[in-house]
Amino acid sequence: MSKKYLSLALAISAVSVAQAGTVTTDGEDLVINTESGIEVKTSDDAASFQLGGRIQWDYDATQSDDNGVDTKDFDVRRARLYVKGHYGDWAYKTQFNVAESDGADGGDVEDLYIRYLGFGSVASVTIGKQKEPFGLEALTSSKDISALERSAMTERYAPGRSGGIQLSGKGSNWTYGVGYFEADGDGSNDFNSTAITARGSFAPILTNEAVVHLGAGYSSRDADVQADEVDIYNLELAGRMGPFHAQAEYFDSEEGQLDIDGYYVQLGWVITGESRPYKAGVFKRIKPSSPKGAWEVIARFEEGDGKYSDVGLATTDGEQTTLGVNYYANKNVRLGLSYMDGEEANGKSGDEVRARFQYAF
Repeated sequence: MSKKYLSLALAISAVSVAQAGTVTTDGEDLVINTESGIEVKTSDDAASFQLGGRIQWDYDATQSDDNGVDTKDFDVRRARLYVKGHYGDWAYKTQFNVAESDGADGGDVEDLYIRYLGFGSVASVTIGKQKEPFGLEALTSSKDISALERSAMTERYAPGRSGGIQLSGKGSNWTYGVGYFEADGDGSNDFNSTAITARGSFAPILTNEAVVHLGAGYSSRDADVQADEVDIYNLELAGRMGPFHAQAEYFDSEEGQLDIDGYYVQLGWVITGESRPYKAGVFKRIKPSSPKGAWEVIARFEEGDGKYSDVGLATTDGEQTTLGVNYYANKNVRLGLSYMDGEEANGKSGDEVRARFQYAF
């Protein structure tokens, strides 16, 4: 643990910055922006450099008598630092885990890529380790999702991050991405098995008060054995009306001779009246409009073949219900509490209580 807490100390020191204001130097034409993390850029926006990250401390109590699980833990869920920027038509991002409780060690790479921006917003090319373009919840940052943990469906079907090359773009109310990635692992022979993944999103209604979001995704993944090859399909439907928001996703996966599927539906209400921001095909976290902060309640139900490990169950057919409440003290700080209850199709059950303190910058 000493390595983890030493790294955490470095992360905490990085977030001790002012919360607003800009400074323009008299010599070099540089602008320093401390609105979110630390960003330094030239006044003509020809080059930039930004430092940011997140710290998530969780208390987690998971119990499943049927599977002999009874654990209580207080640990770092995620602690990450990133550096990103651009020079001319070229951009980059590096993001590393300082510490992580979900099986990853400090120092593991999350994002590590170079991006070409010369075609404008309608087309950019990204080379390196990055998120594959698949799934609304999967592409929403862990610091922005309303539930403290992603659904068992997203955990089961979404590919996550992989090394590869992606062409992506966006307009005022649409996005797309298509890429060619390694199918599995970080070894020396990853491109022996490859994946093609694509997603598109469209918002037919996009105003300050209301959003309607539609999306679809597909991933075809090779394997050494034909029986292990996978084709995954995804449909997205989401919306926002003032302080109310909702989203749902359906997944279908053909894995060899096996065809499995699942879905989730999530509803949310920002009690204090703020709206959940929406940008470039995903939702962002609540930003309080009052110094007193903002309150949000959410409920989620999911059913089908999923990864129900959060409640101490297996990756199998089942269902799960999540209830949660979030308090956003300001744009950086969030306190969350959730309860999850799941049941496998064979009758085995489990539940989880999770509390989170988050600082994102």
